[in-house]
Amino acid sequence: MRLQKVLAAAGIGSRRASEQMIAEGRVEVNGKVVGVQGMRVDPERDVIRVDGERIPPPRRHVYLVLNKPRGVVSTLDDPEGRPTLANYLEGRKERLFHVGRLDADTEGLLILTNDGEFAHRLAHPSYKVPKTYVAEVVGTVDRATLNKLRRPLMLEDGPVRAEQVRLVSATAERSMVNITLHEGRNRIVRRMLDSVGHPVRRLSRVAIGPVRLGNLRPGEIRDLDQSELGKLLDLVGR
Repeated sequence: MRLQKVLAAAGIGSRRASEQMIAEGRVEVNGKVVGVQGMRVDPERDVIRVDGERIPPPRRHVYLVLNKPRGVVSTLDDPEGRPTLANYLEGRKERLFHVGRLDADTEGLLILTNDGEFAHRLAHPSYKVPKTYVAEVVGTVDRATLNKLRRPLMLEDGPVRAEQVRLVSATAERSMVNITLHEGRNRIVRRMLDSVGHPVRRLSRVAIGPVRLGNLRPGEIRDLDQSELGKLLDLVGR
């Protein structure tokens, strides 16, 4: 398929506008700036970028963002009859995977997809996809505690370290902490904060890599946008 047709189909602009971008040297295919019009590409295999931003291939799969409410278990079926992710996927025919999980008491961002390889890579620790949480904890978190979280903490299943930690607010009774890490172990954020003397009252995941929860309300669901998907594909090497 000709490159300008691929760009137009991806919503980058009309074919004429796409040809102008090519002429201006703004388009790359597999790491090389395209210098000619009419180049043929395979949108499924070739890595195409405009102004450095990845243009995902035509979607054969579904990629969704859900703001999981508290009390919902990260599964599609629960023998105990608790609310599940299936409650928010009614009417969808695809068989969807949730990428990683959040415990029932944790709310926030979950990615769901029927692209099994993408889900596997995104969840695998070797790709080090950052995940960001906001935690409401008991007590006043001070600078010394923030520094402890930035250094390796030894938990019962091995060491862990926050990539970034920021104090959002603090009173004598409670603090709000923003914490980013690459780990995906069970209840890892809660265990980290408990180990430094600040048990979690409430926890929300607000970002996975470039994907932000934003204004999505609990229980709401949306598609990943083109920019988010392109950046995630880069992160997991697809």
